[in-house]
Amino acid sequence: MNTINLIATSAFGLEAVVANELRSLGYQDLRIENGRVSFSAGMEAISRCNLWLRCADRLLLQVGEFEARTFDELFEQTKALPWGDWVPATGEFPVEGKSVQSQLFSVSDCQAIVKKAIVEKLKRKYPVKWFKETGPRYRVEVALLKNRATLTIDTSGAGLHKRGYRKLAVEAPLKETLAAAMILLSRWRADRAFIDPLCGSGTIPIEAGLIGRNIAPGLNREFDAEKWPQLPNRVWQQARVEARDSILTNQPLGIMGFDLDGQALELARYHARQAGLGNSLSFQRQPVSDLRSNYHYGFLITNPPYGERLSEKAEVESLYQQMGNVFKNLDTWSFYVLTSHPGLERLLGRKADKRRKLYNGRIQCTYYQFYGPKPKQLQGPFAAQR
Repeated sequence: MNTINLIATSAFGLEAVVANELRSLGYQDLRIENGRVSFSAGMEAISRCNLWLRCADRLLLQVGEFEARTFDELFEQTKALPWGDWVPATGEFPVEGKSVQSQLFSVSDCQAIVKKAIVEKLKRKYPVKWFKETGPRYRVEVALLKNRATLTIDTSGAGLHKRGYRKLAVEAPLKETLAAAMILLSRWRADRAFIDPLCGSGTIPIEAGLIGRNIAPGLNREFDAEKWPQLPNRVWQQARVEARDSILTNQPLGIMGFDLDGQALELARYHARQAGLGNSLSFQRQPVSDLRSNYHYGFLITNPPYGERLSEKAEVESLYQQMGNVFKNLDTWSFYVLTSHPGLERLLGRKADKRRKLYNGRIQCTYYQFYGPKPKQLQGPFAAQR
């Protein structure tokens, strides 16, 4: 088991971003498909990738892949896989499933068959008739796509968007993984000013702070694979030491978040502290129409309300028009806006330089990118003063 096959799953549209993250961690020979990036690596990749991947949803261990058009084929080929190399006698191994464009379309039947096949295989290794499943968790997934079955074990546990800093929730927060992707796609750097004028509970500014200080997003949480006997504690300890040593503690940050909701801003400040950023981010109560900046160059990245409900449409469109006026005042800045509203460019009075289709949950959105002029010369840690 020196080399294993892994799959980093992602939301549609973020596969290339996740692939770039994996390359930056030193992993090559990547296979990019819809919603996933597959690669081979050593066992230590389970700890490193879970700690460092900002935009992936989960990290899965691939146990096997094969064609399956009948339940017999699914059972026999699942049973042939090396489950005993991973699942101990006390291991908990729930089975989940999904099926897309496959002859085996009954997910519940597929789950039951895979579970039975794993039990039969484990009985060959362990002298027991009944598995109590009281030990570490190995969540198995059978994914069928066009009659091809992929059998995986989830190494992450809770989704990777759960960084551990969001102790308190607000209504419909932006997932941390998507927020991080928005920032990485903008190519923002920590020496540039950064504003989210509609920051809510602070997800986008906090993710920017983690990126700017090079803080591993999974540093303050646990993963299912931490309890696996195949990955001794020293592997995880070494990965966490490496992550802590990589933090740019003294990196100054010019990150500001604004909103009208005072309670949400209090949550933002609290979450920033939980994320290890202390009070290095600025959160203030202010309407979009009052937005100004002393910095000549910077990045504005935001996820405004979409106006999905008819009752909110007029209010949201008025907000977008206000944003357009702000953009004119900050004419040397770059702007990045994620929304499902089809009339954003019309309401802003400006065509985007680039558009990218992304998904916020199940909502298809467009990530509009408006580029400012390239700075001639920067002074100070963020940008030249006006």
